[in-house]
Amino acid sequence: MVSTNSHSRKNKVAILIENGVEDSEFQLPYKALKQADIEVSVLGSRMNEAYKGKKGKVSHVADGTTSEAMASDFDAVIIPGGMAPDKMRRNPNTVRFVQEAMSQGKVVAAVCHGPQLLIEGDLLKGKTATGFSAISKDMINAGANYQDKTLVVDGNLITSRQPGDLPMICTAILSRLGYGGQEADLPSDNDPNAEWWKIADAWGGSHKSDIVSGLNTVLAGERYSHEALQKYAEKASYYMDIKSLFQEMIASKEVHIQKLEARLKQLDEKPSLTTKIAEGYAKVKNAIKGSDDIYQIRCALGDVQTAVNDVGRMMAAFTDPVTTEIFTEIQKDLMTHEQLLVELYRAKMGSELKPAKPTTGTAV
Repeated sequence: MVSTNSHSRKNKVAILIENGVEDSEFQLPYKALKQADIEVSVLGSRMNEAYKGKKGKVSHVADGTTSEAMASDFDAVIIPGGMAPDKMRRNPNTVRFVQEAMSQGKVVAAVCHGPQLLIEGDLLKGKTATGFSAISKDMINAGANYQDKTLVVDGNLITSRQPGDLPMICTAILSRLGYGGQEADLPSDNDPNAEWWKIADAWGGSHKSDIVSGLNTVLAGERYSHEALQKYAEKASYYMDIKSLFQEMIASKEVHIQKLEARLKQLDEKPSLTTKIAEGYAKVKNAIKGSDDIYQIRCALGDVQTAVNDVGRMMAAFTDPVTTEIFTEIQKDLMTHEQLLVELYRAKMGSELKPAKPTTGTAV
């Protein structure tokens, strides 16, 4: 429980909501503020509607609308992510409300896709900010100095990228409202050694068992991929650049496995039996696969494409910055290797399909 400081006036914070909001990005700030005894008003575009979360965990009737709300009545505004910001940006009253809050120097915090609303309000020009990777180019085009960091603070603007960043951005919001530091039992919002998952858990975030399960799921996938790639490399006998890429990917998997196992150890846990079975499954599956080099590329590409989706879901599943950062790094490597495999496949197929030059006197 976050203790409070004495204030002559209770702080008041607006959390914006629309259908499709990322559940944890609404729930954690809401509970963190409530525990700090801060007055919270949930603002939507319509009254008398139970707004639904993207994952079905949130169902919340707004306290008011941005049409009637006055930014001057609030100390901070929070913009959760998910699919909600794309709806928020279509409401001129919501855009106006956030513009007024920014101009009045109120704390404005945006998570994940939340900066889409800031883009609509022309509020990112010259600002250093972050957001979900998929909107990074949109933010840059809107004039932002985009940084791929867990938490970015520029004046009264606070931004973060994804659910895993929530305990840090919530702490940053609380500290700027006068509820930070040791008196509130909260670390500095940029403390790399804090047990952020415990803070998030206290605010309704991921439990330790959920995080451990997620780590083991990704570890099983990486162990399977490691074993499978070794088999692909053994069967790749003609093109040395294919074998070389597989070896590079194998080395990457070994780094991922070490980091996942280290994180489990930090949480006083061990890899599950499932992660060990995954290696055996890869051996059995690859024993029946063909030996053609192009076939090995296609098999590796299929594995990587599946992993990109699986790890992507895990990136948004937990409110632990350390675990989420590991998953984020793994997905970046997967996406890099996916493109390298695609380029290699296209190059090899191109060379194989290129028609031979006709010789003199040969009918074409």
